[in-house]
Amino acid sequence: MRRAYTDLVFDMGDVAKDLAAGTVGGAAQLICGHPFDTIKVKLQSQPAPLPGQPPKFSGAIDAVKQTIAAEGPRGLYKGMGAPLATVAAFNAVLFTVRGQMEGLLRSSPGTPLTVSQQVVCGAGAGVAVSFLACPTELIKCRLQAQSALATAGPDAAIAVKYGGPMDVARHVLHSEGGARGLFKGLFPTMAREVPGNAAMFGVYEALKQYLAGGKDTSSLGRGSLILAGGLAGASFWVSVYPTDVVKSVLQVDDYKNPKYSGSVDAFRKILKAEGVKGLYKGFGPAMARSVPANAACFLAYEVTRSSLG
Repeated sequence: MRRAYTDLVFDMGDVAKDLAAGTVGGAAQLICGHPFDTIKVKLQSQPAPLPGQPPKFSGAIDAVKQTIAAEGPRGLYKGMGAPLATVAAFNAVLFTVRGQMEGLLRSSPGTPLTVSQQVVCGAGAGVAVSFLACPTELIKCRLQAQSALATAGPDAAIAVKYGGPMDVARHVLHSEGGARGLFKGLFPTMAREVPGNAAMFGVYEALKQYLAGGKDTSSLGRGSLILAGGLAGASFWVSVYPTDVVKSVLQVDDYKNPKYSGSVDAFRKILKAEGVKGLYKGFGPAMARSVPANAACFLAYEVTRSSLG
């Protein structure tokens, strides 16, 4: 009985440390990466141009210029309120579930896990965070994409209709099926988070072990952690990017007159209208974001976790 109580206290201590470290890591990730994410979503969600007409944005640099010209530098941080409000919960869940799965798979306390075991831990964490990520991403994408979806015609006022994160949430709850509306795009969100996090945590562990020359990575310096974290973040997007495009277009799709009936329909229509290139709209900004943002996230997590003992 005494042993069980001691183990419980130990486990709860680890949970608290993962919660704190995950929160700090998530905040660092968001501050570094949100402007890149805004441009990614704008490029993903802009309507396909009419025949003979140029797209609203010719590329990432053009999207940055137009956003700053129309909305000022603050436009690059549109939609940040929703993820900022939930970043603590999101990353706390991600790193805590991963940490608890590490405990389940570890043969004895302190034993390093293999890369394949970290892949399993990442996949499990991806399942857990999907249910938090979906409504957060929906609100964020609506705010980020509304200027890209606006047209020069009479529908412009209708397209730009959200005053902030709470306004999006109220609109969805009242006009798009209640709480269920906030989980629009859950399937592609999960199809992104599960394999994406499996790849990210697997690559992160593989790189740490490579840089350390073995399974004991406790002595790695901050430079090595930054390198491993940045490349691990890049692996997330390389492995799942088309799924993220499908998620984004579904979440910003019009509720009353939808263009897509579901994930498969969205995939097929994007492929038919724009080819494979359409499934990689915004890939440049996503990759430009992933390296510094995830480097900051993993470094902040590791430093905070280590400082907590």
